[in-house]
Amino acid sequence: MRNERWFPYFLIAPTVILIAVLMLLPIAQVFNLSLRTYSLANFSEAGKFIGIQNFEQMFQDGVFFRSLQVTFKWVFFEIVLQLVIGIIAALLLNKHFKGKGAARAVTFVPWAVSGVLTSMLWLLLFDQSIGVINDILKRLLLIRDNVAWLANPKLVFPSIIIAELWRGIPFFAITILAALQSVPADLYEASDIDGCNKTQRFFYIMLPLLMESIVFSTLLRAIWEFNSVDMIFTLTGGGPARMTMTLPIYLMQTAIVGGNYGYGSTLAAFTFVFLLGFAMIYLRITKGGSIDEQA
Repeated sequence: MRNERWFPYFLIAPTVILIAVLMLLPIAQVFNLSLRTYSLANFSEAGKFIGIQNFEQMFQDGVFFRSLQVTFKWVFFEIVLQLVIGIIAALLLNKHFKGKGAARAVTFVPWAVSGVLTSMLWLLLFDQSIGVINDILKRLLLIRDNVAWLANPKLVFPSIIIAELWRGIPFFAITILAALQSVPADLYEASDIDGCNKTQRFFYIMLPLLMESIVFSTLLRAIWEFNSVDMIFTLTGGGPARMTMTLPIYLMQTAIVGGNYGYGSTLAAFTFVFLLGFAMIYLRITKGGSIDEQA
């Protein structure tokens, strides 16, 4: 009996060890570097223990707070818009109509395209000289001169929001569509008998049953968007005038480009702790989307 009790743990032991080696050790190394000076500009003192000086520098860094503000703005708009449009897309794709398979395929294509390829595609679309967007708007007589979408401080942030929406909406559409198809047809029939309209059916039947999927998909997507680098870096590099510099972009420019691995590790450690705390608080507030507990 004792052997049978420990047998499942024996089976998962290789996976746990692999996770510890590939994840926990690098995380521990990041926290270790965050307490040391490690910069290519001053390599003679690399590895010197300086305690929390990097963290003190971080909380006095105006660029850090600016990048954090941009990151919150970026995540908020992306998650809200992706969720709303994703729910609408899922509801439409859940209906029976001719060509539904083709419509689903077209909707899910952006999620299958790599991030770098997507970024290059939108970089060409937004190009001031040869961009398709400018060409279409000029043909429709909506603009007279070509617009610098990624160089104009007033237009650059909405532009990258639109580009990321195209890539992120399919994730919510796929997740919510899968949850919609698991809703028993008997509930729909009962709602029709009770005289519920479409709005009442959505808010009182569909939404409570979708809540668990919405909570976890929103959490995952928020973490992904918080850490998003490829789209923003390819389109703007954090500019112009740091209008699109998120915390991961600042971290990359500090550590990878600038060679300041100590301070970069401090930014990474803060990001890890912040996202871990956010996930715990978010799941605690939403109660994991559990219907029973919310009731």
